[in-house]
Amino acid sequence: MDKEVLRLAIVDQRKSVGERFKAKSIITRDAIEYVTLKNPTAFVILGVRRSGKSTLSEQLFFERKFGYINFDDERLLGVDKNDLNVILQIFYELYGSDLENIILDEIQLVPGWEPFVSRLRDTKKVIVTGSNSKLLSGELSTRLTGRHVDLLLFPFSFHEFLVYKQWNPPRAFSTVDRAEVIKLMNEYVLSGGFAEQFTQGRQIIRNIYNDIITKDVVIRHKIKHIDDLRQVARFLVSNSSKEFTYSSLRSITKVKNLITLSNWIRYLEEAYLIFKVERFSYKLKQTILAPKKIYCVDSGIIEEVSPEPTDNKGRLMENIAAIELIKESKNGGKYEVFYWKDHQGREVDFVVKMGRTVSQLVQVTYASSREAIDSREINSLILASRELRCDNLLVLTWDYEGSAVLEGKKLIFVPLWRWLLNVKSPVE
Repeated sequence: MDKEVLRLAIVDQRKSVGERFKAKSIITRDAIEYVTLKNPTAFVILGVRRSGKSTLSEQLFFERKFGYINFDDERLLGVDKNDLNVILQIFYELYGSDLENIILDEIQLVPGWEPFVSRLRDTKKVIVTGSNSKLLSGELSTRLTGRHVDLLLFPFSFHEFLVYKQWNPPRAFSTVDRAEVIKLMNEYVLSGGFAEQFTQGRQIIRNIYNDIITKDVVIRHKIKHIDDLRQVARFLVSNSSKEFTYSSLRSITKVKNLITLSNWIRYLEEAYLIFKVERFSYKLKQTILAPKKIYCVDSGIIEEVSPEPTDNKGRLMENIAAIELIKESKNGGKYEVFYWKDHQGREVDFVVKMGRTVSQLVQVTYASSREAIDSREINSLILASRELRCDNLLVLTWDYEGSAVLEGKKLIFVPLWRWLLNVKSPVE
């Protein structure tokens, strides 16, 4: 590719970075606490499109000299591995030969990029970002075994949402504080955490969703049956927090090949649009064969993509809780997340398993009083507690907190907003 085209793109992109930091206050992401930049290491930031990977990268090198290029730029179509050293040369020309910090944004768009990053990380601090989980597979994984740190970034958490809204949780919540946080929680449940919607409106959420489907799935994997793929994706997102089977998907599309449908779901997972949670069983075969539950990366996408507004806020709450658990498990948490269901259809939303031990059972309900909690949810939790030998029982509610001992089992009830903020409940 022409060197001057590369130079112009790099200069323009870097100018945009500076303008972005000057034009508005940038929220410090909670994920920064997981980050340690040191040589010799490549730091890999993965996550769904528009989750803030670029901004986090820039924050990590804030007030340092760094080279930056985003390959998700129409001017850079056709860049290949042979152009990467030219890009490095341009960085040196622009920022000096002592440049130590480099950000390569959406690097997976350049075929054969892995050896270049492997060479760079020996002498420089390199941040690599990507919107596809396969970024860490294949050659990069082989070349950087034990020599990279990775982080999975999600849209704004509830805490980050409150920071953006300039609302600081008090140490002790008054009646007014509770009313305000519940109001904000309601907004977050329905709007989700994609930051751009707060300045550009909700339409940007649909644009993000369409970009994920088009750029990260259709184009990347050369999908031929595009309308069918979109139908499957919309079905899964609209039915977040529900069970599905691969066979059931055949009823909503002309594509009947289970391998094709399975591949499509894997592509949607690789793009971080959806996350699959398996049914818990001590028998691996049963776990494999049982229906899965699907969760969407952001509740705002669910609201925007569903054919009609979600009338079950409990499902959105469950989706938010699932993403929070998945986020922690993917970023250093030493646990796995499942759901539980017996042959009579009694269900517990989340089984948290550490090693061979079930450490916690979590039920989610849209309830603001003890009386509003469906007895079937409590009975299922107690039944699973006995079967899985776990006494750490948590019920996430809309705005009820307390505790109860039922059938010899202690249950803790915590509002979802308090749990998300990691604010200790008075009854814990």
